[in-house]
Amino acid sequence: MANALANETSPYLLQHKDNPVEWVAWSDAAFEEARRRDVLVFLSVGYSTCHWCHVMERESFENEAVAKVMNEHFVCVKVDREERPDLDGTYMAFVQATTGQGGWPMSVWLTPDGEPVVGGTYFPPTDRGGRPGFTRICLELARLWCEDRAKMEESARKVMAHLRQESTAEAVVQGMPGEKVFGDFIDRCEAMFDPEWGGWGGAPKFPRPVVPRLLLQLADRLGNESDEGGACLQMIERTLKLMAAGGLHDQLGGGFHRYSVDRYWHVPHYEKMLYDQAQLALLYLEAWQATGSDVWREVAEGIFGYVLRDLRDAAGAFHAAEDADSLEEAGQDPGGPKIEGAYWTWRSAEIYERLEPKEAALFCAAYGVEEEGNARDESDPHGELAGRNTLYRATSEVGLAERFEMEAEEVRASLNRSGKVLLDARAGRPLPHRDDKVIAAWNGLMMAALARGARVLGRQDLREAASGVADFLKRELRSEEGGLRRSWRGKAGETEGFAIDHACVIRGLIELQALEPGWLDWALELQRGMDERFWDGERAGYVMRAELAGKELMVMLEDYDGAEPAATHVAADNLLDLAALTGEARFAKRAEAILRAGSRRMDRQGFACPVLIGAYDRWLRGVVKMEVRGELPDDLAERARRSFSPRAVWTRSEGPGEVVACEGGACRPWEG
Repeated sequence: MANALANETSPYLLQHKDNPVEWVAWSDAAFEEARRRDVLVFLSVGYSTCHWCHVMERESFENEAVAKVMNEHFVCVKVDREERPDLDGTYMAFVQATTGQGGWPMSVWLTPDGEPVVGGTYFPPTDRGGRPGFTRICLELARLWCEDRAKMEESARKVMAHLRQESTAEAVVQGMPGEKVFGDFIDRCEAMFDPEWGGWGGAPKFPRPVVPRLLLQLADRLGNESDEGGACLQMIERTLKLMAAGGLHDQLGGGFHRYSVDRYWHVPHYEKMLYDQAQLALLYLEAWQATGSDVWREVAEGIFGYVLRDLRDAAGAFHAAEDADSLEEAGQDPGGPKIEGAYWTWRSAEIYERLEPKEAALFCAAYGVEEEGNARDESDPHGELAGRNTLYRATSEVGLAERFEMEAEEVRASLNRSGKVLLDARAGRPLPHRDDKVIAAWNGLMMAALARGARVLGRQDLREAASGVADFLKRELRSEEGGLRRSWRGKAGETEGFAIDHACVIRGLIELQALEPGWLDWALELQRGMDERFWDGERAGYVMRAELAGKELMVMLEDYDGAEPAATHVAADNLLDLAALTGEARFAKRAEAILRAGSRRMDRQGFACPVLIGAYDRWLRGVVKMEVRGELPDDLAERARRSFSPRAVWTRSEGPGEVVACEGGACRPWEG
C-alpha cells in the first residue's frame, strides 16, 4: 500500500510513495507525532533527478528489513529540496559544519523540536567503502536516544545555537571596497584556471556561468585590448569553446548537462537543470555580442531549441529538470533498473545501423565514437559506461574534410543530416524522468534568457515564450498577498515564494519590459513585496527563514553565487536597473546598502560573489537607460542587437525610430 506521500504533488515525494517506509511530508504534525511516540525524526532531503537519491532508495528505502528499522524507531520525513530551500539550507548548514561536506540525498536525524543530532549524505545499507551502514546508524541512534538523550539534545542545541549566531551577525557598516576587487577577482580566476581544458579547478568541473559572465563584464570595463581585459577574454573563450565541444553539451539535442565528472568536459553527470540552461544561454549570447563569434550564438540557440522542445509545459512555463537515469531499452519493465546516461549515450553499432557507412564513419570520427566506448578510466572508474559513447566534438570540420576528402560544406551538411536522424532515433528510447514541477525562480531566470534572446536575435518565438512565462507566473503563482508562490504542478504549491523567487522573476520582467514595457509595473509590485517580506535591515540583505510550529529554526542571508545566484546579489542588480528605469533614488539607495554590507565579502572572497561584484561595477560606472523609441532602421536595429553593454538596461517607447541613452538625468542620441 502507498504511504502518505501518495497525496503530495512533488515528483520527488511521489517517487517514494510506494516505499515500505512510512514516509510523511514535512509538517508540524510530523514532529508532534515524534514527540508523542518519543522518537527521533529521520529527515531525508533530495530531488527527483538526483542520481544518488535513486541509489539510496533502491538500496535502503525499498528494502523491507531496513524500512522496518526506520518505521520502528523514527518518524520518517521526506522533503523536496527544490520546493523547500529553507529547510534544505538550514540542515545543509549543519551537515557541512559537522562533516565538512554536503550533497544529496541529505540524511539528518532530528529531535522532536527540529534540532539536528547527526547528519550526512548518502549512506550504503551496510558498512562499505569506509562509510558506515545506514541500518547500523539507525539502530545506534535509536539506542542513544533512549540511553543518553540529554547529551544528544545538549549537543544539538549547541550546534544550532552556533549556526544561528553565525547567520545572524549584523552587517558591518563600512565604505565601498576599492576597485582592487576587480583585479583580485581576475587574479583568482587566473590562479584557478585550467589552461588546457578551460574552466576553474579540477574534476568534477561545473560550468558556474556567473564567473565567465563577470569576466566578460570586466573585459568591457577594462577594455578588450588591455592586458587584463585580454586575459579575461582568453579564459572565457577557452572555457566556452571546450564546454561546447565536450560531452557536457548535448551535441544532438542542445542544452547542457549538470557537470562534468572529469576535467575534460567529456563525461557528464547527465541530468539537465532549467537554471543551468537559462544562465548558459545568457552567457553564450553575451559572448556572441562581445566577440562577434557566431559559434556562441549557435550554442545559445541550441539551448533555446532544447528548452522549447523538451522542457516547456503546455501552460506556458518550463519544467525543472530531466533525470540522468533511464531504462536502457524500450519494452523493459517500467519499474526495472535504470542506468545513468542510457538515454544520452550511444554504442557504435547503433550509429552504423542508422546511417550510411560513410556518413556513419564521418559522424563517429567527428564525435569521438569508439567501438569499445569512449569513457576513460578516470571518467568511468566503475565501468558503468563500458561500450557506450558520450558524443563530444573530437575533430574539426577542416580535419574531417582532409581525412574524408570532402569539402567543409559537405562535412557540415552530412553531420547535420546524421544528427537529425540520430536525434529522432534517440527520441524513441525510454525517456528519462522529467521533474515537471514549475519553480518560480528558475522560470524567472529562463524568462530573462528568452527575453534577452528575443531582443538580440530578433526572434519572435522567443519573445512569445518569455511572455508566456510571465503570463503563467502572474496567473498561477501570484499569491493573494501580492507576492509569489514557490512552485506549481497542476496547481500552486502551498509554500510561499522565497527571496530568490522574487529576485529572479523581477530579473526576468526587467528583461521582458525591454520588449513589452507594461511588465515593469509587475516588477515594481514584486519588488515592494520582496522588500516587505524579506528585507533585513540589520544584515542589509534579503533573508530566508525556516520555521517549525511558528518557531524560527534559522534565518539565512545567502551570499554565495553558485549553481544559482544569491537572492541579495540579483536584487542589487535589479535595484540599479529599477532606479534607472523609474528615476526613483530609493532603489539605488537600497542597492548601495547591499554593496556596502557586501564590501568585506567582495574584498576577501570575491570568487564567491561574482554577481555582487558585477553590481558594484555597474554602480561605479553608472547604469545607462537605453530607450528604443519606435521602430528602428535596419542598420541601427542590428547595431543595437549586437551591442554588448553591461551598464545598459533597455526599454521601449513610442517615437521616431531612434535609440536614446539616458544617464544622470541627461539623454543623448545613440548610434552604436
